[in-house]
Amino acid sequence: MQDLSIKLGIVVAEFNYDVTYLMLQRALAHAKFLGVQVKVVFKVPGSFEIPLAVSKLVKMNEIDAVATLGAVIKGETKHDESVAAQVFRKIMDISLESGKPVTIGIIGPGASHEQAVDRIEEYAVRAVESAVKMAKRLKGLGELGEGTVTIE
Repeated sequence: MQDLSIKLGIVVAEFNYDVTYLMLQRALAHAKFLGVQVKVVFKVPGSFEIPLAVSKLVKMNEIDAVATLGAVIKGETKHDESVAAQVFRKIMDISLESGKPVTIGIIGPGASHEQAVDRIEEYAVRAVESAVKMAKRLKGLGELGEGTVTIE
């Protein structure tokens, strides 16, 4: 069933673009498969910049949910862990503050380049799928009447 009323924003990191470009292509294809509109694709330099872009998109009336895509690949230090932890936390904060679903399709931390390549499809599809499901369910909350309702 197609639901063109869900309007999606996608934020994608350009760092590790050999991985994230393919993630973006899978995310766009899955959104099309689900019948939702991708209103904005916002490219940022790296995963660290994703929360700022997300904070702008959730303020737009034309956006119901945001899917984020990135790859934080392990290097010689634990820098990947610090970056991912801060990005994930800030994304969650923005989602809660805005009341709009923001999903994490960011591979890592701790992933090698090979592991990231293996996870392209899974992370991209899940980020879009979760954003759409939550947007639909939250819209369902606004339509509640009296009685008990299960939202799926």
